Amino acid sequence: MATAYLRHQLHLHRHQMRLRLLGLLLLALPTAALAQKKSYTSAKRGKNGDVKSVTVNNLPNYDERWFRPGFYVGLNTTRYRLEHSQAYVDRLRNGQGIAANAKISPGFAVGFVGDVRLADHWNLRFTPGVSFLSRQVEFKKVGNVTEDVMDQEIGSTQLDMPLLLKFKSQRRRNTRMYMVGGIKPSFNVGKRKQDPERNLLQVGDSDFAIEYGVGLDLFYPFFKFAPELRFSHGLTNLSQSAPDIYSQSFQRIRTSTVTLYLTFE
Repeated sequence: MATAYLRHQLHLHRHQMRLRLLGLLLLALPTAALAQKKSYTSAKRGKNGDVKSVTVNNLPNYDERWFRPGFYVGLNTTRYRLEHSQAYVDRLRNGQGIAANAKISPGFAVGFVGDVRLADHWNLRFTPGVSFLSRQVEFKKVGNVTEDVMDQEIGSTQLDMPLLLKFKSQRRRNTRMYMVGGIKPSFNVGKRKQDPERNLLQVGDSDFAIEYGVGLDLFYPFFKFAPELRFSHGLTNLSQSAPDIYSQSFQRIRTSTVTLYLTFE
């Protein structure tokens, strides 16, 4: 009888334990759901416990995607970096030459973004686009009482093919800083010549530049917006041999560009 009674008591105890475990599990489910929801939001409270503001983490799984497309628009300022030739220096010494200085000119760019995730803080970005540029060189004739000024303008439509490595910081709610660096091959697909007298300077049609910059990722509910400031320094010598005095004034012509990109992904 004692054995049967003991078995009966153990059976009831086991049955009660199962009911208790089932109850704890049911209670844990909404708690886990609230914890998951809480991980995507944060609230600021005052001294009395009143909620002042609530911050929602937008696009919480954005960094887990292996590929992210987008597009950009850019505003830039560009100029030539000039290295004068010996013939230019000799003419100036004789008082019969021309003085040349590069001028800064504005431009515009549009293009697409292809972003590939490499690691937690590293991405590879390919951003092909088209730039509409107009670089100018100001020439002043020396030896005259009144200095005659002649601007040489190189207007072009340029196809850019930047390949960049992106290093990003830890995300802080809906913002994150990053740095980019890489290379940019460029090719002229069309030159604009409105005035033949202002387009006597001869330059090459392709360029190769190094680029680097900084930016800020801003996460919104349906997209990511990133303003980025990028610097570009051309490595290719664009000077061309030509019989005119303008082209003979330089032994090296390189490009320098500063661009503010507005990227949407």
